[in-house]
Amino acid sequence: MYDALPRRARLRRWLSRETTGGALLLAAAALALIWANSPLAASYTALSEFTIGPAALHLDLSLSTWAADGLLALFFFVVGVELKHEFVAGSLRRPREAAVPVLAAVGGMLLPAILFTAVILVTGDTEALRGWAIPTATDIAFALAVLAIFGRGLPPGLRTFLLTLAVVDDLLAILIIAIFYTATIHIVALAVALATAAVFAVVVRQRWARWWMLLPLGLVVWGFLHASGVHATIAGVLLGFAVPARPVHGESVARTDTYDDLVRPFSSGIALPVFAFFAAGVSVVGTSDPLAVVAQPVVLAIIVGLVVGKAAGVLGTTALVTRTTPLRLPDDVGMRDLLPIGLLCGIGFTVSLLITGLSFADGVHTDGARLGVLLGTLLSAAGAAVLLSRSARRARAAAADAPAAHTIDGDGPALGYDRDE
Repeated sequence: MYDALPRRARLRRWLSRETTGGALLLAAAALALIWANSPLAASYTALSEFTIGPAALHLDLSLSTWAADGLLALFFFVVGVELKHEFVAGSLRRPREAAVPVLAAVGGMLLPAILFTAVILVTGDTEALRGWAIPTATDIAFALAVLAIFGRGLPPGLRTFLLTLAVVDDLLAILIIAIFYTATIHIVALAVALATAAVFAVVVRQRWARWWMLLPLGLVVWGFLHASGVHATIAGVLLGFAVPARPVHGESVARTDTYDDLVRPFSSGIALPVFAFFAAGVSVVGTSDPLAVVAQPVVLAIIVGLVVGKAAGVLGTTALVTRTTPLRLPDDVGMRDLLPIGLLCGIGFTVSLLITGLSFADGVHTDGARLGVLLGTLLSAAGAAVLLSRSARRARAAAADAPAAHTIDGDGPALGYDRDE
């Protein structure tokens, strides 16, 4: 027992690392792509469509749906906790300092949507317009992982800028899902979900609150929100926002920190990879006309939105704001440093794949949209990695003879502050 506890703690720490989460996402997506385009593609489809769950509760869902609606709620709980921390005790609590990345996030969502719409209208495939929001999202876990791997030695202001931008991006994506991708709302089920969320908010603040008391309440919120017609992952955000972000009852750390530590290993180690596995299985080889999938206008629209729209939106908005208003970037961050950050924002992946599933109910555009997300994410990540590596080498060379300074590393704290300080 003595030896098991340290091993368990090391495993949790390893799963919580940004680099680990990014690697597991890539591995799961690669496995899905290989399997879906292999002679065993039929078994991948059968596994994705395998139905399980109580039919009496209308929860007899396919495994792919359970991954998107169920497991992904864990990821959105971590996002909710992160948002709560940033608004109460993090970078978003000081509007003047947070204003530039917040506005950059808005610009980084508007331009991709505009470019996507323009490409679709030019090509004439107007049925694909429903996917306008696909290239607007940033995968916070994947983006931070790439920064951690390739940005060692860069100033911490870059990570803070990206974290703030990505957190706001996630909040806006959540609002988009709730507003534009909710067809019908069942008021009674929604009321029960919100009432239970309020009970959760009261219980989570009590001295005697424990995770095993909160879990049943969370499941009730998720179940009724799913029944209401609102996408069930929103339950994770609601519950995450309910967690107190300042220490209570004389505790040394905030409960956002405690529950982030508790849930993040399951989110990054299980929920995100499983979702990526079921969402990234684009079948190209197995189709009657593989080129028809690649040539879909939605593929080009998403790639342009993610690679060009995200970077141009973030950089253009930042330049406009810093030149026409009193708002400024941190002292250790310049406009040239933000080009790789703009490309990192083009890593849509998790949320983009989720919005893809919500955008296209039929299979006409689904494979093309997924392919566009994967290619756009790959191009953005590769471009950011090259630029980050080059900048990091210059920064390390310049700092070789300078006093030691805090820089980006692969074990950066999940909530944007150093828990050991």
